[in-house]
Amino acid sequence: MRIYHSATFSFPLPPSHHFPIEKYALLHEAVIRADLTHPQDLTASPPASDEQILLAHDTVYLDKVKSGKLSTREARRIGLPWSPELVERARRSVGGTIAACIAALEDGIAVNLAGGTHHASRDRGQGYCLFNDAIIAARTLQQANRVKRVVFLDCDVHQGNGTAALAANDPTLFSFSIHNENNFPLHKEPSDIDIGLPDGTGDDAYLAALEAGIRSALARAQADLAIYLAGADPYVGDRLGRLALTQEGLARRDRLVLSRCRKAGLSVAVVMAGGYGRRVEDTVQIHLQTVQIAAEMAPTWVQTM
Repeated sequence: MRIYHSATFSFPLPPSHHFPIEKYALLHEAVIRADLTHPQDLTASPPASDEQILLAHDTVYLDKVKSGKLSTREARRIGLPWSPELVERARRSVGGTIAACIAALEDGIAVNLAGGTHHASRDRGQGYCLFNDAIIAARTLQQANRVKRVVFLDCDVHQGNGTAALAANDPTLFSFSIHNENNFPLHKEPSDIDIGLPDGTGDDAYLAALEAGIRSALARAQADLAIYLAGADPYVGDRLGRLALTQEGLARRDRLVLSRCRKAGLSVAVVMAGGYGRRVEDTVQIHLQTVQIAAEMAPTWVQTM
């Protein structure tokens, strides 16, 4: 199974900043220690080009991001201080998702150790998200005639408002989001299917809602490719989540989503999305178990294609 990573996913932030940027380097190290793939299949993420980014975002916004001319309000909405390193990180996060989608079409399943920046919309970033990697990847593959229809399966604890807005009125893109209803963002764009859960939802209630939602999403989407935004933040120990899933429950979630996609004959690109555990080690472990489950299922995927 091919896994995409870049050293640029982690770069120095001000000491007072609470975004867990270190989780990406720790996850990369954990994947290597776990020996989840052949060394040649752990691949550097290429940077996304301007042309690819403009498939989702407008020129004025991209120019502001590249030149560092975002307004104070725009930068505050993103929540990360601008730097050339931030822009390069965002390009390679998008490029990793594009590469994982291409690899998934060939192998059945592939992973980007970043991505899932689902709050970014056409003319703005938001919530630590600069560019919307899932939309850009879907449209890049559509433009290359690699796929016709793509489904986004978003299990991050926050609603994928940017993805929903960018996919609206496009019958070739189907957005599914299961999230904590009372959480960020305050204004939620309508997805094709939204499942908003109350604070404190635990494993069993979450998984029952997810199973019904995934069945409906896959049946309605009739897609050629799924992009799975896994998210470690539904975890009970997450600082920014208000759900109460255990690590075991999150593993069951991953198996449910991936097994449904495999049964449907869908190729899947897995991206990490959010995770803000009170202990960064917990976030890394949850992301790692997502990659482990994908790696366990990868050998049987080709048989269903």
